[in-house]
Amino acid sequence: VERHWYNSCRHRSCPVCNYTATERWLDNQKARILNCEHFHVVFTLDSALDCLWLANVRAMTSILFQSARDTLFELLEDDKYLGAEPGVIMARHTWGQMLGLHPHVHCLVTGGGLTPSGEWRSIANGYLLPVRVVRALFRGKLLDAIRCGLEQNKLAVPDGERLQQTLNLLNKLGRKKWNVCIRERYAHGNGVLTYLGRYMRGGAISNRRIISSDAEQVRFQYKDYRATGETGRKQTGEMKLTLNDFVRRVLLHVPEPGHKVVRSYGLYAGSRRQTLDRCRELLGQET
Repeated sequence: VERHWYNSCRHRSCPVCNYTATERWLDNQKARILNCEHFHVVFTLDSALDCLWLANVRAMTSILFQSARDTLFELLEDDKYLGAEPGVIMARHTWGQMLGLHPHVHCLVTGGGLTPSGEWRSIANGYLLPVRVVRALFRGKLLDAIRCGLEQNKLAVPDGERLQQTLNLLNKLGRKKWNVCIRERYAHGNGVLTYLGRYMRGGAISNRRIISSDAEQVRFQYKDYRATGETGRKQTGEMKLTLNDFVRRVLLHVPEPGHKVVRSYGLYAGSRRQTLDRCRELLGQET
């Protein structure tokens, strides 16, 4: 008689071992989330900065999180837009369907916030923020943080490049339109939370996407989000990679030990329990 006896490695990038841990995280977040509209916002690092990212993964991750956070809070706390402090949960995501490098953060943002006077204020007109304003502010904050990191030797210049080359690239990127997406609003945040949960654990590719593998190559399926069929569904394709290239691409997206890829800010910050309870009270929820 033969049977499988699985031994869990418990590594957060393993596609097999993390279902229970992810579900436990989702249950905890769904229990504390506010009963209000939420928005899904995506901030993407320009691909021209990929080499700088690879040379400074931990520091660039912090810069990406901080720039996205500061952009959202600076605008939403402005009376011109919301004039209140929101709750935000962010998840770092570094891969595309073909396992290439594509650093960006997905953000779950409350469609309202707590005013300085302690009252709840919802967004007006059904939209969170103007994309053009968010894009420009995010670009400026991130490029400024990179310049400061280079000047203070907190960031390393990529191999084969001189400091001036990197600074020239930053000046060039300051004139480009960056990719910031504010998606449609949701009556509740559970759907976006489930989406964020996918990136907490499990790695860059699931086992079901792998078609075949041998000692020479790996074949796997991917979705092409730039092409849609007659039904409006995303087109699927098949990619072949040598075994070494496949392993290299997968390892690009494994976080360093102890590095947080999901972070909470504002009303959802772990240290703001009393403030969160105040908001729950205002929205008719139990503490």
